[in-house]
Amino acid sequence: MKRLVNAMLVLAVGVAVVVSFRYLGLDLITLFGEDSLGAMGGYALRFLSPDFSAGHLRAIGYGALETLAMSALGTLLAALLGLLLALPAAGRFGALAQSATRLLLNALRAIPELVWAALMVLAAGLGPNAGTLALALHTAGVLGRLFAEALENTPPAPAEAIRLQGGGQVAAFCYGTLPNLWPQLLAYTLYRWENNIRMASVLGFVGAGGLGQMLYVSLSLFQEAQASTVILAMLVLVFAVDALSGWARQRWVRA
Repeated sequence: MKRLVNAMLVLAVGVAVVVSFRYLGLDLITLFGEDSLGAMGGYALRFLSPDFSAGHLRAIGYGALETLAMSALGTLLAALLGLLLALPAAGRFGALAQSATRLLLNALRAIPELVWAALMVLAAGLGPNAGTLALALHTAGVLGRLFAEALENTPPAPAEAIRLQGGGQVAAFCYGTLPNLWPQLLAYTLYRWENNIRMASVLGFVGAGGLGQMLYVSLSLFQEAQASTVILAMLVLVFAVDALSGWARQRWVRA
């Protein structure tokens, strides 16, 4: 009986694959034909000759700085907003505030960065402002939830001791809770910065500035050499940020 069920599942998957190909109109024979393979090979070869002219490199340098600034500022704004929202989300201001804040955090992170960027382009216009706001809004939802969970798992004894000595809520949080929580918050923020530097390179496809916008323009004009240089710049930028983030974690988090 078990073999029959497994055979029927395999048959169902096979039928679904065949139906999908027919429904989408995919012709593998044409796709992997001699003419198609030659066209794809020629397109790939044109990417192997990057444009390293001085003017193009200057434009890429400006775009890389713009992308880096978008990711850094967006992550910083998200960390500040996420920390403010994490306090009520962790139940510090009652059950009603906790439920409302968690609903807001879910909504912020449920909308992808590209959708936020498209909305921000309509609201703030083309350019890095839209990309920065898009990264900040989505990342605030992610960091706010992570910060709230970290707050819930933090031992309350140090903050309670400060309150028993006459300290207020702010003093108890700053001197009793935050010192123990700081390495974890910094680790989360650095990790999201690594993600945002990659996403900032993509947001330009909807007009949010940076290297992504340069890549979109180059691909739209079939400038494969220029697009290849932009892709290399994206890789270098991502590797540099990963190295910097790893050093920061070793220096400030694990120490």
